[in-house]
Amino acid sequence: MTNLELVLNMLAEATTTEISKQKEPETFEQNRQVAQQGGEVAGNARKDIESKTGQKVISSKNAKQLGRTGKLKHQD
Repeated sequence: MTNLELVLNMLAEATTTEISKQKEPETFEQNRQVAQQGGEVAGNARKDIESKTGQKVISSKNAKQLGRTGKLKHQD
């Protein structure tokens, strides 16, 4: 997963959270719709990036394959 993939994932999650705060869904179906809307925002951003760069954003590589093998340090 590339940095850009991580950022788009964070965008989807943050957008979904904000939509949820505003709409205050109560049922599973309402929550599903909110999640779909958050994902749509990130999906549109991905498509826009791809159209402007001419390159795919999504990669099949994981963090280890990208060389991110360092461990995170735990802060006390």
